[in-house]
Amino acid sequence: MPETLAFILKRLLWLPPILVILSLATFALGRFGPGDPVEIRLGQRYDPETAERLRQELGLDDPFFIQYGRYVWKVLHGDLGQSLRFQGLSVGELIKDRMWNSSQLGLVALALIFAIGIPVGILAAMRQGTWLDPFAIGFFLLFQSIPIIVLVPILQLIFVLNLRWFPASGWEGVLDKRIILPAVALALPGIAGVARLMRATTLHILDEDYVRTARAKGLSEATVVVRHVARNAMLPMATIIGLSLVALLEGAFFTEFLFGIPGIGRLAVDSVFQRDYDVIMALTLIVATAFVVINIVIDIVYTLIDPRIRYGARERA
Repeated sequence: MPETLAFILKRLLWLPPILVILSLATFALGRFGPGDPVEIRLGQRYDPETAERLRQELGLDDPFFIQYGRYVWKVLHGDLGQSLRFQGLSVGELIKDRMWNSSQLGLVALALIFAIGIPVGILAAMRQGTWLDPFAIGFFLLFQSIPIIVLVPILQLIFVLNLRWFPASGWEGVLDKRIILPAVALALPGIAGVARLMRATTLHILDEDYVRTARAKGLSEATVVVRHVARNAMLPMATIIGLSLVALLEGAFFTEFLFGIPGIGRLAVDSVFQRDYDVIMALTLIVATAFVVINIVIDIVYTLIDPRIRYGARERA
């Protein structure tokens, strides 16, 4: 137990410096990049005197590091700032519901990726040397090669306009059928990566002595695959979860926009075009924190699945 706790603490120590670097870089881009937050906030009511007064009220005329320090202090106290686009609305209020919508869509898409990719990879490995092996992997590689901004209109053309199986846009939550097509669009490009990794791992495990022993004992092929092959082949899957989440976030920008889903992907795109810097900063910090925490959890789960990894790391240290 003390070894596990020390392992977790070592991983958690990486979180503060990573967040400082990311927040500093994003804050600098917001302050020195194109566009003036004061001009955006005033809009058509802009005039030099009002702009100067507002700039002083917001502290935008202070030195850069004073502004950054003030922003970090507010964030530590739960204040993510005010939206420039939606005046009078805090960033926290703006992103709360949208994050929940994106989380539902992302979790459903992630479940589809692994629910389809894992059995496809095992099937391809078990059918090595037959036509089914390259066909199963190649079929999903086709979707991986199509950009999401092209894939979504194709799916809408087929399943919305022609077959009329799903609504064109909108959002009613995870239990509504409107989530099916966006989730499928997000999941399809990621299935090939999971299937290929599962296939390679399964082929390696099939040559292990304990698999040959299980077959020699007269166990059925299904029992060998479920108890011995699939269980041990699942270990590398933990490391690909983080990569899958990155791909989902990238695809969510276009998917949420094209399907009219009020999520953080669509909010991020709108905020970039509207130069809503506090929203961009908040989304960067939240997404970065989520990815770091997820990778820490994956490391912990990895060591729980195979304790030899933790002990090996201790011996190298």
